[in-house]
Amino acid sequence: MKPGLALAILLLATATAGAQTAAPDTPAPGPPVPIAGGQDAQKGKPRPPLDLAYGAFQRGLYLTAFNEASKRVAADPTDGAAMTLIGELYANGFGVRQDWAKAGDWYRLAVQRGDPHAAFALGMMTLDGRGVAKDAAAGRRLLESAADAVPDAAYNLALLLLEARRPESDRRAADLMRRAADAGEVDAQYALAVLYRQGKGVTRDPVEGAIWMARAAAARNAAAEVEYGIMLFNGEGVIRNETGAAAFFLRAAEKGNPVAQNRLARLHAAGRGVPRDLVEAAKWHAIAGNRGVKDPWLDETLKGLSPAERAKADEAARRWLGD
Repeated sequence: MKPGLALAILLLATATAGAQTAAPDTPAPGPPVPIAGGQDAQKGKPRPPLDLAYGAFQRGLYLTAFNEASKRVAADPTDGAAMTLIGELYANGFGVRQDWAKAGDWYRLAVQRGDPHAAFALGMMTLDGRGVAKDAAAGRRLLESAADAVPDAAYNLALLLLEARRPESDRRAADLMRRAADAGEVDAQYALAVLYRQGKGVTRDPVEGAIWMARAAAARNAAAEVEYGIMLFNGEGVIRNETGAAAFFLRAAEKGNPVAQNRLARLHAAGRGVPRDLVEAAKWHAIAGNRGVKDPWLDETLKGLSPAERAKADEAARRWLGD
């Protein structure tokens, strides 16, 4: 993912292709888990009864979740939330054999019962043609139906609208992106920051862009960390702070972002925001170079390293890369 120009649009491919995939030992995305039974300590009000299906799902007891959700559907054929949960289990292969077609069937049943989370999941599957016929118009309609209730749906719908490259679509996309960003969707916060920096769908506003970029960076979004670091270094929308910029570059560099690695190498070579350290600069330059980042200025600046310093930097880079 390349920070900067039109990132919100570039994120579309990964958002549509990967939104339904999760690691086997990680709870898949789904409707919020209801609060367990008992008393609300703040208000003294009874809490909703324990939801066994979603409670098991949250704890990674996927077969139990499947069985409990199936019981709920058998007892109440209008239980859209239980149908959505079964769809999630089939989509991710949690507790059952992965089966996209069955996931689509269960999501479809839940959509018919008004569940917005199922509409989002089925919309993403329909856009991608995974387990169902690929249909961009139908996928978009499903996202539209879920956008008010599901921040991820608002975010992905905004990406689709940005792809149209029309002023009216851009304005609607920015509104949806803000809605998702306000709800805490970190990718939406980053994308909204990009829109404010570009003036796309909104009036260009570097300060507002910096505010949203800072929120996404604080949430550990690597691309936002790089962009916010650049904004801090240049004083774009914020007070210039080279030390703060270096800290954000380091965070993103440690995550493996090659742009941040290159920027951090440059800062160490120049002694900007961090102490001047040519060995550390050479280390990060080598690490970024391993990802294909070339920098003739650094090549020239680091030519004066002694053989011992070069060996030390190369060894540090190899350790970082795991070679």
